[in-house]
Amino acid sequence: MNIKVIEKEFKKKVSNQISIEAEGINRYRIFSPFLYNDGDHFSIVLKTTPKGWILTDEGNTYMHLSYYLDVNDLDRGTKEKIIRSTLSCFGVNEKEGALVSEIKDNDFGNAFYSYIQSLIKISDVTYLSREMVKSTFMEDFKTFISENVPFKRLEFNYFDKRHDPDGKYAVDCRINSMPNPAFIFAISNDDKCRDATINLHQFEKWGLNFRSITIFEEQEAINRKVLARFSDVSEKQFSSLTLNKDRISSYLTQILQ
Repeated sequence: MNIKVIEKEFKKKVSNQISIEAEGINRYRIFSPFLYNDGDHFSIVLKTTPKGWILTDEGNTYMHLSYYLDVNDLDRGTKEKIIRSTLSCFGVNEKEGALVSEIKDNDFGNAFYSYIQSLIKISDVTYLSREMVKSTFMEDFKTFISENVPFKRLEFNYFDKRHDPDGKYAVDCRINSMPNPAFIFAISNDDKCRDATINLHQFEKWGLNFRSITIFEEQEAINRKVLARFSDVSEKQFSSLTLNKDRISSYLTQILQ
């Protein structure tokens, strides 16, 4: 198909501000008004392959996400689910980090429209990290712990059934099969920190044998007085899950032995 005809289809279906320029043999750069969250324009190439025409970002979308996110988080948890769902919904495939859409039946306009929609939605996971992190922190925490501790030794949302049958003093995760089980708290805000402080005091009153580990979403965000009271009764603390994964993993390996 003539490239000018393709450009006309793109403009008709998506935006009059779209233009296409040749970059080589059967390779064209698409210029559009759509931006990544850092203000850079989407990087999209239209080219032919032995199997036909494709749209590809040549890995630029994931590269931009890596500026703001741990790229390993893109393969797990909520972010991974959003990305996989988006790729499936818009018929886009990931090939070695590049997001690729095959154009079928010369339907260039609809293919480009779907491709742009997929890039916009995937780029929005950076907002997820900033605005909805509370909803993903616990999921990320559970995923991380599950990857570093044998499943049979884990008990999420643990409470002492003998002293606390109603589960009022819960622990986010207990690691079993050790002389003193490890109680892990995942703390994302002041309220959770206060609750954990109360729980630790209660465990002491009950005479439970345990060691406590705390993983903060962002320790610096916790009120100074709230954190001070918590620190009086807690043991090992990590200021952030995202920034301390290697340290936490090493510590867990050490106590599991």
